[in-house]
Amino acid sequence: MEARDHELKKELAATLQARGELGAEYESELIESFLEKVEQRLDTTLDRRVRRQLAEQQTAGARGTPPAQPETFGERHALGIVSLILAVPLSAIGVVNAGIGGLVVAWLGIVGVNAFQAARGEGLFRRRDERASSDWND
Repeated sequence: MEARDHELKKELAATLQARGELGAEYESELIESFLEKVEQRLDTTLDRRVRRQLAEQQTAGARGTPPAQPETFGERHALGIVSLILAVPLSAIGVVNAGIGGLVVAWLGIVGVNAFQAARGEGLFRRRDERASSDWND
């Protein structure tokens, strides 16, 4: 990726130098040319990402395992919805049995479980090498 970044920086520098030499009357053409190069790079990255995803789906199909489906809203937020529904009776049980301390403990538990699930879903608990890989590194 660094080589491509270097190439893009060189293109930007060349565009800015050409703008200085040619003047403001060619500015829009120079900007359009540079943006076309950026768009080509983005298209290449997107094509590579789509091809990789298709290859992963074909590999999973050949192995007989179903391809991973994207999560729906309900799957992603089910724990939060259920915990909010259960928060009322848990709060009542905590207050009746231990007063305000029971209420605090019940809510700390609810918040803790939801925070862990949210962090796990965002990939905060993935291995470092998995987080370091990116679609831009291809």
